This record gives sequence, structure tokens and C-alpha cells, in this order.
Amino acid sequence: MLVDTHCHLDFEDFADDRKDILARAKLAGVRQFVTIGIDLPSSRRAIALAEDNEDIYASVGIHPHNARVLSSEDVQDLLNLGSKSQVVAYGEIGLDFFRNYQAPSVQVTCMKAQLDLARQLGLPVVIHDREAHQKVFQILQENKIWEIGGAMHCFSGDWSFAKKCLDLGLYLSIAGPVTFAKAKILQEVAQNCPLDRLLLESDAPFLAPVPKRGKRNQPAFLVYTAEKIASLRKLSLEDVASQTSSNAQRLFRLPPPAEPTSHSEDLTTEVTKHTKENI
Repeated sequence: MLVDTHCHLDFEDFADDRKDILARAKLAGVRQFVTIGIDLPSSRRAIALAEDNEDIYASVGIHPHNARVLSSEDVQDLLNLGSKSQVVAYGEIGLDFFRNYQAPSVQVTCMKAQLDLARQLGLPVVIHDREAHQKVFQILQENKIWEIGGAMHCFSGDWSFAKKCLDLGLYLSIAGPVTFAKAKILQEVAQNCPLDRLLLESDAPFLAPVPKRGKRNQPAFLVYTAEKIASLRKLSLEDVASQTSSNAQRLFRLPPPAEPTSHSEDLTTEVTKHTKENI
């Protein structure tokens, strides 16, 4: 079993075939999904998907690309959304100094305000960090992030930074780029991170792993990321899948997934027997 801890199932990329995408994922062994809010409308859509699908859970939050000084109405909306039973995390929040779609000072203000909201809601956080390692670490440390917990989404730092994040009690979430031939720094992180602090994510529809690189990503492709990490660590795919799923369930307080039907098990066996090109 695999848990996709970070995907964007509400995006228009999946509007025409969302049911098929979920079916393919389950055939590949992906049994639970956390679909991520990036603004208020997206957070509402994520919750709606979770309400309609027992194996989908939601996060709420405002991505740094959409950062702004939160109004009292924003705060109340986020608190109301975050209180829904289907919501298991707060995020995706953080800093992006690569795109810089919003001024860094506005991003920092928005991130700090949302860390306060996550604490009020009692939710772990999902952190976006691109070209902002030092500032993200400083804010998380000042906010005693270990008290609420969280994940570094699509981890992009080196092993030195990874160790600092682990010291804060954070999980490291690894996405498709770990399969890229030149991703030696990320591969070192995936190889050395304690297995009980590692998460897997697709970030679908983005960052498809090899051999699907360049295509629309989907949760079914998470198996390629898991296989790469298993190879790097000289472990079985089953060991990596089992431990990372357990980690996701612990951090996000997910219940055990529903048992697959015998029909689903037969289909999964059939997919496994044949090439993953069928996924």
C-alpha cells in the first residue's frame, strides 16, 4: 500500500478523467490521498473531493504564490474550513523565493499567520520551500514547529539542510525528481533520511517521475518514486511502501484504508504482472 501525501486532485488537469485517475492509482497500490489546498477556492474543492471519496483527505491553506496579508474574513474562512472532519493538514504554505510571485515580506507575513492558524486548529503543516531554506528554517524554529508537526513538501535541500529539518521533528516528503538522473543531492537525502521520517508524494499533476517525465503526473506514478527509493536504500518496495504509509498515517492521523474488494485485488495482480506502462 502507498499513500500519496501531496497531490492536487481538484486541478483542472483532472477535470475530464478524475475517476479514472483514482481508479488507476488504486490499481497501482495507492490507497489513500491527501489533496492539497493552495487558496480558499482550492481548499473548498479539496474538501468537497474528500467528502465524496472515503480514501481522499484534504488540506487547507494559501500557497506562497497567492500570499497576502490575511483579512479577518480570510482568517475566519480558513478556521471554518480547517475544522471540517475531512481536513488532516494545514497547507500548502511557506516561501517561494524562486518565482517570487509575491513580495518576500508578504510571503513571510502570510506564512507566520497561517502557522498560528494551524496551531489553533491542531493540524500539522505542509511546507512549501523553494530557494528559501534559511528563512523557512528560521520561521519554523521560532514557531516551535515540533509542537504541531509537519512535512517538508517536495524536499529540495541537501542532506545538511535535511538534518536540520529532521531536528525540528519534521518529515521529509520525496517526489518524482528523485528519479531524475542528475538528482544526486536529493537521492542522497532519500538514501540517508531515517525511514520512519520519510513520506512519498506525487505532487500530481506536476513533476512526473522517470519513465513518465514530461507527461501529466498522476498518483499512480508514485510507484516509480517508491521503487527508486527502495533501490537507493537496498530495500524491498514493500518495506518502503509499508513504512512510508505508516508515517503518513501517523502524521496526518489517517484511519486504515478500506480493504480492497477481491475484484480490486485481482486487477492489482494483473497490473503487477504486466508492465507499468499499463498504468
